[in-house]
Amino acid sequence: MKIGVLTSSRADYGIYVPLLRKLKTDEFFQLEIIAFGTHVSKTHGYTLTNIETDGYTIIHKIDSLEDDDSTKGIAKSYGQTVLKFAEFWQNNTFDLVFCLGDRFEMSAAVQASIPFGVKLAHIHGGETTLGAIDNIYRHQITLASQLHFVSTLDYKRKVAALTGTLENIYDVGALSLDNIKSYQPIDKTTFLEKFQIKNEDFALVTFHPETVAVDSNMSYAKHMRDALAELSETLNIVITMPNADTLGSVYREQLHQLKSQIPDKILLIENFGKTNYFSAMYYAKLMIGNTSSGIIEAASFGKHVINVGSRQKGRAHGENVFDVAFDSKKIVEKTNEVLKLPSFGNENIYYKGETADSIIKTIKQYD
Repeated sequence: MKIGVLTSSRADYGIYVPLLRKLKTDEFFQLEIIAFGTHVSKTHGYTLTNIETDGYTIIHKIDSLEDDDSTKGIAKSYGQTVLKFAEFWQNNTFDLVFCLGDRFEMSAAVQASIPFGVKLAHIHGGETTLGAIDNIYRHQITLASQLHFVSTLDYKRKVAALTGTLENIYDVGALSLDNIKSYQPIDKTTFLEKFQIKNEDFALVTFHPETVAVDSNMSYAKHMRDALAELSETLNIVITMPNADTLGSVYREQLHQLKSQIPDKILLIENFGKTNYFSAMYYAKLMIGNTSSGIIEAASFGKHVINVGSRQKGRAHGENVFDVAFDSKKIVEKTNEVLKLPSFGNENIYYKGETADSIIKTIKQYD
């Protein structure tokens, strides 16, 4: 069975890893990686090298992003991605192609596949993020897909409502949490030395733009900077940089300013990779920002999360997550309040176990 896997960013690739490892070693499958989006962007760390290091036999590289994250630039990148993938689907055929999540690049690749009748398996459909236009892209991908692997029963119901049928929708849990019960982080000393992180309490921070409220992002980015500056008086701040969203450069600019103002307390990381990112989560005091990893994965590490703004609004989360407005004073107050709480367990509403095996069993039966 010839399988293609669409991956457009460090985030979705990290989620795919448990499934990719099994597909690569199962003789039933012929696996080909289709890498595009920020994977081939030097601005975002050129994470194609991470994929190449993992030793896949075939990796297709498609470069389609404009060096412009304005609203017009994102629209042009979407169009360029559709054009590049029209050529790709014309020349490449698969029995099944995996797509994941809700990125605009992923949506463009999927939309280009529709006239070619490409069979798609969508992971993480049915979710809701009201503060991001990704919500629209996710539903577009769902409607174009034939197989659906969702992370909760509620999301199964939402996909069924979108597609008009309960057929071929499987509640398998979050793929990124596969084998999380046996997870072992990198040795702490080794990890801290590798990234030059001080052996002191640190917050793991990731902020992305709110792509619905585009005009507010400059204000939001400044509130983020001011809050992190104040919190750096008591915590070290380890920041993973934003993805290629509309006006992501606004946040990047504020983060670089913050680093120049407080170089000893602020660390900027372009790309951790999944293993290092999970280790950072494991050793962090808490998480701050508006990324899906705080909603989906942090609970399994027993971490409290300060979820800022509306980007993740509507997405189900556990009691470890505390919502707060995009206001520097409120972010600081809520963080200081949460730092006083007792440690959180590791109950996670997204965990099912053996997610990759469930997906593989299903697609073998589908074939």
